[in-house]
Amino acid sequence: MLAKGFMKKIMVRNRRLLSTTPFHPKTAIIMSGCGVYDGAEITETVAMIVSLSKHGAKVDYFAPDMEQYHVVNHTTGEEMDEKRNVLVESARITRGNIKELGELDVDKYDAIFFPGGFGAAKNLCTYAIEGSEMGVLPDVANILRRAKDSNVNIGMACISPIIAAKVRYIGLVIGAWKRVRWERSDTYSGRYKH
Repeated sequence: MLAKGFMKKIMVRNRRLLSTTPFHPKTAIIMSGCGVYDGAEITETVAMIVSLSKHGAKVDYFAPDMEQYHVVNHTTGEEMDEKRNVLVESARITRGNIKELGELDVDKYDAIFFPGGFGAAKNLCTYAIEGSEMGVLPDVANILRRAKDSNVNIGMACISPIIAAKVRYIGLVIGAWKRVRWERSDTYSGRYKH
């Protein structure tokens, strides 16, 4: 799943490639729940975990400790009348080995990854609800800004790049049918309305 060039870029950027000790990049995966319709897409998340592990990376897991936008029955696609917590749901995939998103110290990581799934568009931001008027969870926005400022690599799958596009004020084409562009705004994370 992860291109060898991407892992090499992480190694070169951190100048550990020249070391005689094996390089084990420290990575973080930011999750948005469990299940494609209301959380992290499980296949993408597990593929990231397996690929990073295969390349010798140390992986830590993080998720916001908050109520998810809604709960979807994955057999029918219907919304359910119950509440679930994003951190608790994400812990299903990581076997409980997960920390609250606010504990993530960007400067301690070589790369940060965001799997897709509608949880990224509903729980980490509000794109699925508000489209281009979306807000971004403040912790997520701060992590992306700090990663950019510290030259920490960012890997994003599926719909999650929409978050980086909003935070970094860039245009993004989603598929072939929809172009989304944001103008600079200093209140982007303040629009997050959960």
